[in-house]
Amino acid sequence: MKAVYFISDAHLGSWALDHKRMQERRLVRFLDDIKDKAQAVYMLGDMFDYWYEYKYVVPKGYTRFLGKISELTDRGVEVHYFIGNHDIWMFGYLERECGVTIHREPMTIEIMGKEFFLAHGDGMGDPDPKFRFLRRVFRNRTCQFLFSLLPTRWSMWMGHKWAQKSMSAHRLTGVERYLGEDREYEIIFAKEYLKTHPDINYFIFGHRHIELDLMLSHSCRVLIIGDWITQYTYAVFDGKTLTMNNYLEGDSKP
Repeated sequence: MKAVYFISDAHLGSWALDHKRMQERRLVRFLDDIKDKAQAVYMLGDMFDYWYEYKYVVPKGYTRFLGKISELTDRGVEVHYFIGNHDIWMFGYLERECGVTIHREPMTIEIMGKEFFLAHGDGMGDPDPKFRFLRRVFRNRTCQFLFSLLPTRWSMWMGHKWAQKSMSAHRLTGVERYLGEDREYEIIFAKEYLKTHPDINYFIFGHRHIELDLMLSHSCRVLIIGDWITQYTYAVFDGKTLTMNNYLEGDSKP
């Protein structure tokens, strides 16, 4: 039986990274390694550091990554993409050209007999008022339309500059700090949600750039699956076991 894979937070193209091309190639090699093993790949947001589609124009670059996910879907592998807070502005290109299924909201789905709650994680109760305000602005259709009226060279510069600023130094050095079970808002959300949805077996989130695997009950776990900047983390479910691993060249599980 083929497995299901979960990855998040590559931030491809980030101006804050010195190893952009090497990072993209490593991600592509991982996808190539699992192409015969995967029945589905779930990308839980922020795979791009900044992505904004226009009617006739999409951001340049990412050809290796886009080509590889197109190859996966051509082979019959399902590729699901949950928008994050850096790549909200997807308006059909990946669906039409690459065969990707885009998800704009968290989703509960049954996979091989288990219930999964999947989300990027940025809307899971983050208490920061500035972040909550910006999230509403970025998702507002009127604001999106007004932004699209700017000359492309201005809007793309502004978008990449904003993304670069938001990628803080502690994330780039891979030392994003675990705040504790009672302060991590994704865990708090999962605990509250589980009270009214006791059939959930697994919560899987990205966004926080930490690696976490926590039991919430005898039958439920929450995973925050790191990033593809320094950790190169992925989760894989084979129908019986869900594990989280760090990708080593030429070594992907199962």
